Amino acid sequence: MVVDLDAYYLVQDEPNKSCLLVLRKIILDQDALVNETRKYGMPCFCYRKKMFCYLWTDKKTDEPYMLFVEGKHLDHPALEQGDRVRMKILRIDPNADLPIDMIRTILKDAVDLYRSG
Repeated sequence: MVVDLDAYYLVQDEPNKSCLLVLRKIILDQDALVNETRKYGMPCFCYRKKMFCYLWTDKKTDEPYMLFVEGKHLDHPALEQGDRVRMKILRIDPNADLPIDMIRTILKDAVDLYRSG
């Protein structure tokens, strides 16, 4: 399974490949109980076996984004709801420096939703 998870990242073109790999590390480093799987063909991150975050690329712009399953409970100006009822996304510019502090803050808030129940 690990080989399958790695394969998703390794077939991406640069700069998306590097960007997605860094995002993966940031997500996995968030908490020891965060693990990675693959759902719907995309990397899915779970906290205590509950899905909380996905990594994917936008079909129109080909830029990566993070999708937060319980995004409706997250209040951050960088998150986009769009037409989604439950989820929100954080768009990532793979050609710019990653806003690591902001990403960690949003991830902490997302994991805290699952910690508190």
